[in-house]
Amino acid sequence: MRKILLTLLGSALAALPVHAQLFKKPILTGMYLQWGYNRVGYTKSDLHFVNGDQYNFTVHKVRSNDQPDFSGWRTNPLDISIPQYNYRIGFYLNKKHTHAIEINFDHTKYIVTDYQPYNITGQIGGQSVNWKDTILNPQYLHVEHTNGANFFHLNYVGQYEIIKSKKRYSPRLTAVWKAGAGVVVPKSDIFLFGKHLDNVFHVAGFVVSGEAGVRFYPARNLFLELTGKGGFADYLNVLTVADGGRIHHNFGYAEGVFTIGYDINFGKYRYKLPNKNKGKEE
Repeated sequence: MRKILLTLLGSALAALPVHAQLFKKPILTGMYLQWGYNRVGYTKSDLHFVNGDQYNFTVHKVRSNDQPDFSGWRTNPLDISIPQYNYRIGFYLNKKHTHAIEINFDHTKYIVTDYQPYNITGQIGGQSVNWKDTILNPQYLHVEHTNGANFFHLNYVGQYEIIKSKKRYSPRLTAVWKAGAGVVVPKSDIFLFGKHLDNVFHVAGFVVSGEAGVRFYPARNLFLELTGKGGFADYLNVLTVADGGRIHHNFGYAEGVFTIGYDINFGKYRYKLPNKNKGKEE
């Protein structure tokens, strides 16, 4: 995961000169860091299992849920990464901080709901199957991405000032929106045909999303952000329990995100006292 993060960070920095051409007198004026938590809902998904001649079957319209794990703080109060968490690293592209590019990571968890009625079609062990409303023990078939469904994005970010603090010449409340795409890096825990494997992190597909919400600044550089997010994730290459075994599935998702963030200004402050002898800031 460290190599993936460094790759995305390098891509973000490489994109800055190109993106900056869109703005008059472009300048990298600062950056921001965010950390927070999420809840997620998923659409139904068809899980397609393939492993050469051993099996090739589809489990249709599977229901799933997230696993926020906020109760984990009771036993490990200092481990802030137990629940479904989010972080963002952003780079401002103009003086008023209305344009930015960011690395956006969501550690979400995806769990197939056990003991639901499955419709399964295809072949298993050379035998055709067409099972309707079949209840399966999770020891026989269970899929979860609980060390993360893990969405890595590179996002464009826009921000619009709603309320300004007159005393501090800085925003009090802003509207924020984001759009981007990236990769999914799951670590999947799979039970299949009585076998179990907790897999490794790997790039398995892609994700696209849009996000919108508000930022509230209780202090000059400190902000709280509340957003709603919607997207589509396609897992093309999920590892199963044997060499060569793969799962392909995709789903839409809706996510609520709450984060706390901090602005880091490069050089001069973001907002200065008005100077009548100079024009407006860009």
